[in-house]
Amino acid sequence: MRQEAQQETLQREGQPPLTPQASRLTNLFGLDREQLRERFAEMGEKPYRADQVMQWIYRRTRNSFDEMSNISKDLRTRMAQHFEIRTPELVTEQVSQDGTRKWVLRLDGGNAIETVYIPEEGRATLCISSQVGCAMDCAFCSTAQQGLNRNMTTAEIIAQVWFAARTLGGDFQNERVISNIVFMGMGEPLANYNAVLPAIRILLDDFGFGLSKRRVTVSTSGLVPFMDRLREDVDTALAVSLHAPNDALRNELVPINRKYPLAELMAACRRYTVEKDRKAHIVYEYVMLDGINDQPEHARELVKLLGGLPAKVNLIPFNPFPQTQYRRSKPEAIAAFAKILRDRKIIATTRKTRGDDIDAACGQLVGKVQSRQKNRLRGIAIVGD
Repeated sequence: MRQEAQQETLQREGQPPLTPQASRLTNLFGLDREQLRERFAEMGEKPYRADQVMQWIYRRTRNSFDEMSNISKDLRTRMAQHFEIRTPELVTEQVSQDGTRKWVLRLDGGNAIETVYIPEEGRATLCISSQVGCAMDCAFCSTAQQGLNRNMTTAEIIAQVWFAARTLGGDFQNERVISNIVFMGMGEPLANYNAVLPAIRILLDDFGFGLSKRRVTVSTSGLVPFMDRLREDVDTALAVSLHAPNDALRNELVPINRKYPLAELMAACRRYTVEKDRKAHIVYEYVMLDGINDQPEHARELVKLLGGLPAKVNLIPFNPFPQTQYRRSKPEAIAAFAKILRDRKIIATTRKTRGDDIDAACGQLVGKVQSRQKNRLRGIAIVGD
Protein backbone atom coordinates (compact mmCIF):
# COMPACT_ATOMS: atom_id res chain seq x y z
CA MET A 1 0.00 0.00 0.00
CA ARG A 2 1.42 3.39 -0.94
CA GLN A 3 1.60 6.27 1.53
CA GLU A 4 -1.22 8.21 -0.17
CA ALA A 5 -3.60 5.31 0.27
CA GLN A 6 -2.51 4.89 3.87
CA GLN A 7 -3.24 8.54 4.56
CA GLU A 8 -6.75 8.20 3.11
CA THR A 9 -7.39 5.11 5.22
CA LEU A 10 -6.28 6.84 8.40
CA GLN A 11 -8.47 9.85 7.59
CA ARG A 12 -11.55 7.67 7.09
CA GLU A 13 -10.87 5.96 10.43
CA GLY A 14 -10.49 9.31 12.19
CA GLN A 15 -6.82 8.63 13.00
CA PRO A 16 -3.97 11.17 12.74
CA PRO A 17 -1.90 11.37 9.54
CA LEU A 18 1.40 9.56 9.26
CA THR A 19 3.37 12.74 8.60
CA PRO A 20 2.76 16.46 9.10
CA GLN A 21 1.58 18.77 6.36
CA ALA A 22 4.37 19.81 4.00
CA SER A 23 5.75 23.33 4.27
CA ARG A 24 5.91 25.61 1.23
CA LEU A 25 9.70 25.44 1.53
CA THR A 26 11.62 22.16 1.41
CA ASN A 27 13.59 21.46 4.57
CA LEU A 28 17.07 20.49 3.38
CA PHE A 29 17.47 18.08 6.29
CA GLY A 30 15.02 15.85 4.41
CA LEU A 31 17.02 15.40 1.18
CA ASP A 32 19.87 12.96 0.72
CA ARG A 33 22.64 13.79 -1.78
CA GLU A 34 20.94 12.22 -4.80
CA GLN A 35 17.66 14.02 -4.07
CA LEU A 36 19.41 17.34 -3.48
CA ARG A 37 21.40 17.02 -6.71
CA GLU A 38 18.15 16.46 -8.59
CA ARG A 39 16.67 19.62 -7.09
CA PHE A 40 19.71 21.68 -8.04
CA ALA A 41 19.61 20.26 -11.57
CA GLU A 42 15.99 21.46 -11.84
CA MET A 43 17.30 24.92 -10.90
CA GLY A 44 19.85 24.76 -13.71
CA GLU A 45 22.78 24.28 -11.33
CA LYS A 46 25.69 21.83 -11.42
CA PRO A 47 25.36 18.77 -9.14
CA TYR A 48 28.47 19.71 -7.13
CA ARG A 49 26.58 22.69 -5.70
CA ALA A 50 24.48 20.20 -3.73
CA ASP A 51 27.67 18.67 -2.34
CA GLN A 52 28.89 22.08 -1.21
CA VAL A 53 25.62 22.89 0.51
CA MET A 54 25.59 19.52 2.32
CA GLN A 55 29.09 20.16 3.62
CA TRP A 56 28.03 23.49 5.08
CA ILE A 57 24.97 21.99 6.76
CA TYR A 58 26.35 18.72 8.07
CA ARG A 59 30.12 18.98 8.30
CA ARG A 60 30.09 22.55 9.65
CA THR A 61 26.60 22.54 11.23
CA ARG A 62 25.55 25.83 9.64
CA ASN A 63 21.90 26.72 9.07
CA SER A 64 22.16 30.05 7.25
CA PHE A 65 22.53 30.35 3.48
CA ASP A 66 24.38 33.64 4.03
CA GLU A 67 27.24 31.75 5.71
CA MET A 68 27.88 29.59 2.63
CA SER A 69 30.73 31.70 1.30
CA ASN A 70 31.64 29.51 -1.69
CA ILE A 71 28.07 29.78 -3.05
CA SER A 72 27.24 32.78 -5.23
CA LYS A 73 24.94 35.43 -3.77
CA ASP A 74 22.47 34.88 -6.62
CA LEU A 75 22.22 31.15 -5.89
CA ARG A 76 21.88 31.78 -2.16
CA THR A 77 18.96 34.10 -2.90
CA ARG A 78 17.28 31.49 -5.12
CA MET A 79 17.91 28.77 -2.54
CA ALA A 80 16.06 30.83 0.06
CA GLN A 81 13.06 30.92 -2.27
CA HIS A 82 12.87 27.13 -2.45
CA PHE A 83 14.54 25.74 0.67
CA GLU A 84 14.85 26.17 4.40
CA ILE A 85 17.05 24.65 7.09
CA ARG A 86 14.46 24.25 9.80
CA THR A 87 15.90 23.20 13.14
CA PRO A 88 13.87 21.65 15.97
CA GLU A 89 12.56 23.68 18.87
CA LEU A 90 13.97 22.77 22.27
CA VAL A 91 11.30 22.19 24.91
CA THR A 92 13.47 20.98 27.80
CA GLU A 93 17.01 19.78 28.45
CA GLN A 94 17.96 17.53 31.34
CA VAL A 95 21.47 16.49 32.33
CA SER A 96 22.03 13.31 34.32
CA GLN A 97 24.58 12.89 37.09
CA ASP A 98 26.50 10.58 34.74
CA GLY A 99 26.68 13.20 31.97
CA THR A 100 23.84 11.81 29.85
CA ARG A 101 21.71 14.55 28.26
CA LYS A 102 18.07 14.27 27.25
CA TRP A 103 16.46 16.82 24.95
CA VAL A 104 12.72 17.05 24.40
CA LEU A 105 12.21 18.53 20.92
CA ARG A 106 8.92 19.92 19.65
CA LEU A 107 7.62 18.79 16.26
CA ASP A 108 4.71 19.98 14.13
CA GLY A 109 1.24 19.10 15.38
CA GLY A 110 1.90 19.64 19.08
CA ASN A 111 4.01 16.50 19.47
CA ALA A 112 7.42 16.22 21.07
CA ILE A 113 10.07 13.51 20.86
CA GLU A 114 13.13 12.71 22.94
CA THR A 115 16.78 12.50 21.88
CA VAL A 116 19.50 11.25 24.22
CA TYR A 117 23.25 11.95 24.21
CA ILE A 118 25.43 9.41 26.05
CA PRO A 119 29.10 10.38 26.50
CA GLU A 120 31.59 7.65 27.39
CA GLU A 121 35.35 7.35 27.41
CA GLY A 122 36.47 7.12 23.79
CA ARG A 123 33.01 7.49 22.27
CA ALA A 124 29.80 9.52 22.39
CA THR A 125 26.49 8.00 21.28
CA LEU A 126 23.36 9.81 20.17
CA CYS A 127 20.11 7.87 20.52
CA ILE A 128 17.54 9.24 18.05
CA SER A 129 13.81 8.75 17.52
CA SER A 130 12.09 7.78 14.28
CA GLN A 131 8.38 7.89 15.23
CA VAL A 132 6.16 9.90 17.55
CA GLY A 133 5.26 7.13 19.95
CA CYS A 134 5.34 3.48 18.92
CA ALA A 135 2.84 0.87 17.75
CA MET A 136 4.85 -2.25 18.61
CA ASP A 137 3.23 -2.51 22.08
CA CYS A 138 6.21 -4.21 23.75
CA ALA A 139 5.08 -4.91 27.29
CA PHE A 140 8.20 -3.63 29.09
CA CYS A 141 8.64 -0.34 27.17
CA SER A 142 7.25 2.99 28.36
CA THR A 143 7.25 4.46 24.85
CA ALA A 144 5.11 1.62 23.52
CA GLN A 145 2.44 2.24 26.15
CA GLN A 146 1.62 5.56 24.46
CA GLY A 147 0.67 4.08 21.11
CA LEU A 148 1.62 5.74 17.81
CA ASN A 149 0.75 9.24 16.66
CA ARG A 150 2.70 9.43 13.40
CA ASN A 151 5.92 8.72 11.58
CA MET A 152 8.65 11.31 11.69
CA THR A 153 9.93 12.79 8.44
CA THR A 154 13.52 12.35 7.26
CA ALA A 155 14.05 16.03 8.05
CA GLU A 156 12.85 15.57 11.64
CA ILE A 157 15.08 12.52 12.11
CA ILE A 158 18.22 14.19 10.76
CA ALA A 159 17.51 17.47 12.57
CA GLN A 160 18.05 15.65 15.88
CA VAL A 161 21.65 14.89 14.94
CA TRP A 162 22.33 18.42 13.69
CA PHE A 163 20.74 19.91 16.80
CA ALA A 164 22.83 17.75 19.15
CA ALA A 165 26.11 18.57 17.43
CA ARG A 166 25.35 22.28 17.32
CA THR A 167 24.16 22.34 20.95
CA LEU A 168 27.28 20.52 22.12
CA GLY A 169 29.44 23.10 20.38
CA GLY A 170 31.02 20.79 17.83
CA ASP A 171 30.60 19.64 14.25
CA PHE A 172 31.42 16.65 12.05
CA GLN A 173 34.47 18.17 10.39
CA ASN A 174 36.87 19.53 13.02
CA GLU A 175 35.50 18.42 16.37
CA ARG A 176 33.38 15.28 16.31
CA VAL A 177 31.28 15.49 19.45
CA ILE A 178 29.18 12.50 18.30
CA SER A 179 30.87 9.26 17.24
CA ASN A 180 27.91 6.84 17.06
CA ILE A 181 24.24 7.06 16.11
CA VAL A 182 21.68 4.50 17.24
CA PHE A 183 18.06 4.37 16.07
CA MET A 184 16.93 3.27 19.53
CA GLY A 185 14.80 6.23 20.60
CA MET A 186 11.04 6.47 20.25
CA GLY A 187 9.47 4.28 17.58
CA GLU A 188 10.22 1.24 15.40
CA PRO A 189 12.62 2.51 12.69
CA LEU A 190 11.75 -0.10 10.09
CA ALA A 191 8.04 0.76 10.36
CA ASN A 192 9.02 4.17 8.97
CA TYR A 193 11.33 2.78 6.32
CA ASN A 194 10.84 5.42 3.61
CA ALA A 195 11.99 8.19 5.97
CA VAL A 196 14.68 6.23 7.81
CA LEU A 197 16.53 5.02 4.70
CA PRO A 198 17.39 8.52 3.37
CA ALA A 199 18.33 9.52 6.92
CA ILE A 200 20.83 6.64 7.10
CA ARG A 201 22.29 7.69 3.76
CA ILE A 202 22.81 11.25 5.02
CA LEU A 203 24.48 9.93 8.17
CA LEU A 204 26.89 7.80 6.11
CA ASP A 205 27.49 10.22 3.22
CA ASP A 206 30.96 11.78 3.02
CA PHE A 207 29.23 15.10 2.24
CA GLY A 208 26.75 14.48 5.05
CA PHE A 209 27.75 13.53 8.58
CA GLY A 210 30.39 11.14 7.23
CA LEU A 211 29.95 8.41 9.83
CA SER A 212 31.34 4.91 9.39
CA LYS A 213 28.77 2.23 8.52
CA ARG A 214 29.71 0.43 11.76
CA ARG A 215 28.89 3.54 13.79
CA VAL A 216 25.26 3.75 12.68
CA THR A 217 22.99 1.11 14.21
CA VAL A 218 19.35 0.49 13.31
CA SER A 219 17.28 -1.31 15.91
CA THR A 220 14.23 -3.40 15.09
CA SER A 221 11.76 -5.52 17.02
CA GLY A 222 11.68 -7.89 14.06
CA LEU A 223 9.99 -6.54 10.92
CA VAL A 224 11.38 -9.31 8.73
CA PRO A 225 10.55 -7.93 5.24
CA PHE A 226 12.21 -4.62 6.06
CA MET A 227 15.28 -6.31 7.51
CA ASP A 228 15.72 -7.88 4.07
CA ARG A 229 15.19 -4.53 2.35
CA LEU A 230 17.69 -2.83 4.62
CA ARG A 231 20.24 -5.53 3.82
CA GLU A 232 19.91 -4.76 0.11
CA ASP A 233 19.60 -0.97 0.31
CA VAL A 234 22.38 0.10 2.68
CA ASP A 235 25.21 -1.40 4.70
CA THR A 236 24.70 -0.54 8.35
CA ALA A 237 24.83 -2.25 11.72
CA LEU A 238 21.70 -3.94 13.02
CA ALA A 239 20.35 -4.52 16.52
CA VAL A 240 17.47 -6.95 17.02
CA SER A 241 15.24 -6.54 20.07
CA LEU A 242 14.96 -10.22 20.99
CA HIS A 243 14.07 -10.29 24.72
CA ALA A 244 12.90 -13.91 24.75
CA PRO A 245 14.30 -17.26 23.52
CA ASN A 246 11.00 -18.93 22.58
CA ASP A 247 7.82 -17.96 20.75
CA ALA A 248 5.43 -18.33 23.69
CA LEU A 249 7.32 -15.83 25.84
CA ARG A 250 8.21 -13.50 22.98
CA ASN A 251 4.54 -13.35 21.89
CA GLU A 252 3.83 -11.91 25.33
CA LEU A 253 6.74 -9.48 25.52
CA VAL A 254 7.15 -8.47 21.84
CA PRO A 255 3.75 -8.88 20.10
CA ILE A 256 5.16 -8.45 16.57
CA ASN A 257 6.47 -12.00 17.11
CA ARG A 258 2.94 -13.26 16.41
CA LYS A 259 3.35 -12.03 12.84
CA TYR A 260 7.04 -12.81 12.39
CA PRO A 261 7.87 -15.70 14.79
CA LEU A 262 11.39 -16.58 15.82
CA ALA A 263 12.03 -19.06 12.98
CA GLU A 264 11.36 -16.31 10.43
CA LEU A 265 13.24 -13.70 12.41
CA MET A 266 16.36 -15.81 12.87
CA ALA A 267 16.33 -16.76 9.18
CA ALA A 268 16.32 -13.03 8.36
CA CYS A 269 19.22 -12.50 10.76
CA ARG A 270 21.15 -15.23 9.00
CA ARG A 271 20.51 -13.58 5.65
CA TYR A 272 21.64 -10.24 7.05
CA THR A 273 24.97 -11.62 8.26
CA VAL A 274 26.14 -15.01 7.00
CA GLU A 275 24.71 -14.93 3.49
CA LYS A 276 25.80 -11.31 3.02
CA ASP A 277 29.29 -12.13 4.32
CA ARG A 278 29.17 -9.23 6.76
CA LYS A 279 31.94 -9.04 9.33
CA ALA A 280 29.94 -7.28 12.02
CA HIS A 281 27.78 -9.29 14.38
CA ILE A 282 24.13 -8.49 14.86
CA VAL A 283 23.59 -7.22 18.37
CA TYR A 284 20.71 -9.01 20.07
CA GLU A 285 19.07 -6.81 22.71
CA TYR A 286 17.73 -8.71 25.70
CA VAL A 287 16.02 -6.81 28.52
CA MET A 288 16.38 -8.63 31.84
CA LEU A 289 13.04 -9.07 33.63
CA ASP A 290 13.02 -10.59 37.09
CA GLY A 291 11.55 -14.09 37.05
CA ILE A 292 10.23 -13.68 33.50
CA ASN A 293 13.07 -14.28 31.03
CA ASP A 294 16.21 -14.37 33.19
CA GLN A 295 16.39 -17.98 34.32
CA PRO A 296 19.21 -20.42 33.40
CA GLU A 297 16.85 -22.38 31.16
CA HIS A 298 16.16 -19.20 29.20
CA ALA A 299 19.88 -18.68 28.72
CA ARG A 300 20.32 -22.24 27.45
CA GLU A 301 17.39 -21.76 25.05
CA LEU A 302 19.02 -18.57 23.80
CA VAL A 303 22.28 -20.40 23.15
CA LYS A 304 20.41 -22.93 21.04
CA LEU A 305 18.48 -20.19 19.19
CA LEU A 306 21.69 -18.34 18.24
CA GLY A 307 23.59 -21.50 17.31
CA GLY A 308 25.78 -20.99 14.23
CA LEU A 309 25.17 -17.25 13.98
CA PRO A 310 27.78 -14.56 14.62
CA ALA A 311 26.18 -12.84 17.57
CA LYS A 312 26.66 -10.43 20.42
CA VAL A 313 24.03 -10.35 23.16
CA ASN A 314 23.47 -7.10 25.02
CA LEU A 315 21.82 -7.80 28.37
CA ILE A 316 19.82 -4.74 29.46
CA PRO A 317 18.75 -4.34 33.09
CA PHE A 318 15.08 -3.36 32.98
CA ASN A 319 14.39 0.32 33.57
CA PRO A 320 11.09 0.71 35.46
CA PHE A 321 8.36 3.22 34.67
CA PRO A 322 5.01 4.03 36.36
CA GLN A 323 2.33 1.30 36.36
CA THR A 324 4.67 -1.38 35.03
CA GLN A 325 4.25 -4.93 36.30
CA TYR A 326 7.90 -5.86 35.71
CA ARG A 327 10.97 -5.64 37.93
CA ARG A 328 14.65 -5.51 37.10
CA SER A 329 16.52 -8.81 37.32
CA LYS A 330 18.86 -9.20 40.28
CA PRO A 331 22.56 -8.59 39.50
CA GLU A 332 23.45 -12.19 40.34
CA ALA A 333 20.79 -13.49 37.91
CA ILE A 334 22.18 -11.27 35.13
CA ALA A 335 25.73 -12.44 35.88
CA ALA A 336 24.70 -16.12 35.84
CA PHE A 337 22.80 -15.61 32.56
CA ALA A 338 25.83 -13.95 30.95
CA LYS A 339 28.15 -16.75 32.14
CA ILE A 340 26.04 -19.42 30.45
CA LEU A 341 26.26 -17.50 27.17
CA ARG A 342 30.00 -16.88 27.46
CA ASP A 343 30.69 -20.51 28.34
CA ARG A 344 29.10 -21.37 24.98
CA LYS A 345 31.38 -18.84 23.18
CA ILE A 346 28.67 -16.21 22.72
CA ILE A 347 29.76 -12.63 23.32
CA ALA A 348 27.62 -11.23 26.14
CA THR A 349 27.79 -7.78 27.67
CA THR A 350 25.67 -6.11 30.32
CA ARG A 351 24.62 -2.60 29.41
CA LYS A 352 25.46 0.01 31.98
CA THR A 353 22.30 1.91 32.87
CA ARG A 354 22.74 5.54 31.86
CA GLY A 355 20.47 8.53 32.46
CA ASP A 356 17.85 6.70 34.52
CA ASP A 357 17.68 9.63 36.96
CA ILE A 358 16.26 11.77 34.12
CA ASP A 359 14.18 8.94 32.55
CA ALA A 360 16.60 8.77 29.60
CA ALA A 361 17.47 5.09 29.91
CA CYS A 362 16.45 2.32 27.53
CA GLY A 363 12.66 1.91 27.40
CA GLN A 364 11.91 5.09 29.35
CA LEU A 365 11.50 7.66 26.54
CA VAL A 366 8.01 9.09 26.31
CA GLY A 367 8.11 12.59 24.79
CA LYS A 368 4.69 14.13 24.28
CA VAL A 369 2.36 12.22 22.00
CA GLN A 370 -0.96 13.72 20.87
CA SER A 371 -3.96 11.78 19.48
CA ARG A 372 -2.36 8.39 19.65
CA GLN A 373 -3.63 5.39 17.72
CA LYS A 374 -5.21 3.18 20.35
CA ASN A 375 -5.19 -0.05 18.39
CA ARG A 376 -1.43 -0.16 18.05
CA LEU A 377 -0.36 -3.31 16.16
CA ARG A 378 -3.81 -4.02 14.74
CA GLY A 379 -3.86 -0.66 12.99
CA ILE A 380 -0.20 -0.11 12.19
CA ALA A 381 0.55 1.43 8.82
CA ILE A 382 4.11 0.88 7.69
CA VAL A 383 5.58 3.46 5.31
CA GLY A 384 7.66 1.50 2.85
CA ASP A 385 5.16 -1.15 1.70
